[in-house]
Amino acid sequence: MAMAQDAAPTAAAVVIGNELLTGKVQEANLIVLARALRALGVRLQRVVMIEDDLPLIADEVRALAGRHQWVFTSGGIGPTHDDVTLEAVARAFEMKLVRNPQLDALLRAFYGEHVTEGHLRMADVPEGTELVTESEGPPDVVEIAGRRTPWPTMLVRNVFVLPGIPQVFQMKIPAIRARLHKLGARAFVSRSVLTNMDEGHLKPLLDAVVGRFGDVEIGSYPSWIGAPYRTKLTFDGRDVARVEAACAAFVETLPPGEPLSVE
Repeated sequence: MAMAQDAAPTAAAVVIGNELLTGKVQEANLIVLARALRALGVRLQRVVMIEDDLPLIADEVRALAGRHQWVFTSGGIGPTHDDVTLEAVARAFEMKLVRNPQLDALLRAFYGEHVTEGHLRMADVPEGTELVTESEGPPDVVEIAGRRTPWPTMLVRNVFVLPGIPQVFQMKIPAIRARLHKLGARAFVSRSVLTNMDEGHLKPLLDAVVGRFGDVEIGSYPSWIGAPYRTKLTFDGRDVARVEAACAAFVETLPPGEPLSVE
């Protein structure tokens, strides 16, 4: 997917599961995805958390896939009644849900004579789904019934359909990294400054730097209890020289005794 060298590719995520919205399970995949995309130079712009609702998932995937270079779904690809993500993605793109021979063979080899139609349901994917197997590390695996088996990463047009189980989700990151690395985007770099100043006193100093470095993302994050600093400032961008210049310009405006550290 071609794009201007100075424009960061954009991404969105659809995090799926009633268990997340009811507080039964704590969401753990977003931070893993966000960090991986940042290192690839991809800007994660939107995250939606929704129930296991087929029409709702289809609507969100369709809308986000039309606005972003990449979309990532998390959850809802198992064999039970509430695993509707693959069917929803198929509906989003008006595709048929078909049984993939490669996934079918993997499941039959794994379960042998004990395979059921419920197991084989996990091989039903949108027609035209690409099974991404390239990776920086060992082959992707999933754990089924306590055993590990190779399992490709599913890509439907520009949508990566990923498992919700955090340990398995993390196994998919190398395949995503290998595929998105082909974009050739520059990774985001970040610098941080820790101070003992509060945001009220920092605001005029930050405003001056923001005015000079509009191409650098500048964030301010106060800490109230337990941290050895009062405010952390971050400077992010894909141009290392500009990020470092913005950070240095800010540090120069601080009073004696500040900052506590620059990283």
